Amino acid sequence: MCTRVLWNDNDLAVLSGRTMDWPESTDPVLTVLPQGLERDGGELGGQTVIAENPLTWTSRLGSLVTTVYGAGTVDGLNERGLAAHMLYLDITELAPRDPGRPGLHMGLWVQYLLDNAATVEEALALLDTFQLVMIEMNGFAATVHVALEDARGDSAIIEHIAGEQVVHHDRAYTVMTNAPAYDEQRSLLEEQVRKARELGYDKAASDVPLPGNVNPVDRFQRAAYFRALLPKPENERQAVAAVLAITRNASVPFGAPYASGRFAVYNTEYRTVCDLTNQRYFFELSTSPNLLWTELGAFDLSPGAPVMTLDPDDIHLSGNVSDTYTQAPDPFAPAGR
Repeated sequence: MCTRVLWNDNDLAVLSGRTMDWPESTDPVLTVLPQGLERDGGELGGQTVIAENPLTWTSRLGSLVTTVYGAGTVDGLNERGLAAHMLYLDITELAPRDPGRPGLHMGLWVQYLLDNAATVEEALALLDTFQLVMIEMNGFAATVHVALEDARGDSAIIEHIAGEQVVHHDRAYTVMTNAPAYDEQRSLLEEQVRKARELGYDKAASDVPLPGNVNPVDRFQRAAYFRALLPKPENERQAVAAVLAITRNASVPFGAPYASGRFAVYNTEYRTVCDLTNQRYFFELSTSPNLLWTELGAFDLSPGAPVMTLDPDDIHLSGNVSDTYTQAPDPFAPAGR
């Protein structure tokens, strides 16, 4: 369930792509959020989930995100070139709640970072200012880890294992999937590379025995292999197409018989690409043949500007859809606001 790829060494633009794999529709909505919005990290869909000492803030930066179930943010980028992606990680375990620390529920974790940080370093510096609190959305526990990258090409992956926060921070961390924990994913990749060299398959060739299943380990190794082979792009069009090609390669087709057992893998609902250099957000719904993109710079992000949304599930949408967004209520506004 879910794959993230970062291309930060092509000398043209910093791009990140991800797949969203899930057992049902998450009702994704593309949402433009301006500066100056009030937030309550203890409210989920208008209901209080953290009664004591919830984290509250006012958004400092505007962002373009994909919402999940209308109650949380799972993916997106902000006006300063920070992007964040929430991926499933079933071994996620948070520390017991400490009411002495401001609480932030998992559904607004990504949004809080996009609202307040311009770089990966700034986002990581915020992690100690709150405590994450587990919630359920549509019956699913929010057991997730988060990938961050910025317009400079920096990268980080944040996990919570056995109650401890684990941060992997290095621009070399360019591929992740959703299981096992990131340290083990990297170890498995290193083992694959070692075996390939022993067999003489350490160069690009049509007979390289790549893992071909859709489990997280195979997707990680396959995405890492193809990412390493990407040619230098001549323009943004080529760069975006290259990242999309890898996310499609790591996707799970509809009807694939994998939705059972502890390591169930679900169909890919959609794919996104963030162009952090040019402030464009590409979105591809798996049930539509069309690629959509949004220019973040086309929107008023100043305080007081309206929230703008777009339902991507429309066969008539294609190409640049920036002018088709419509004004909408703030999906994360505290109750009574």
